[in-house]
Amino acid sequence: VQLVESGGGLVQPGGSLRLSCAASGFTFSSSAMSWYRQAPGKERELVASISGVTSSTYYAEPVKGRFTISRDNAKNTVYLQMNSLKPEDTAVYYCKTVTRSLGFSMTYWGQGTQVTVSS
Repeated sequence: VQLVESGGGLVQPGGSLRLSCAASGFTFSSSAMSWYRQAPGKERELVASISGVTSSTYYAEPVKGRFTISRDNAKNTVYLQMNSLKPEDTAVYYCKTVTRSLGFSMTYWGQGTQVTVSS
């Protein structure tokens, strides 16, 4: 299993970024995918998730109405569109999935991509 994030960078407050997570090594279309973030000195927190079959979504309260998670099963990629960015969105953003087989589950994380919101 491999998860590779991209799209992070430096953006001014109010700006936008789109993160991508390219996945391989598992059945992407039926797997739930999540975006987490970790700011310096803070615990890693769930930002958004999207289910595999129905593509139903969940958003953490701080990002509701500003972030959109989506997936392209043909490209094995999950996206996080981030609009109206705030300085408090500054963090390393990680992609995560959990695979399940024969009663065992395994959690996989990407390497992370830095998002910095600053003027």
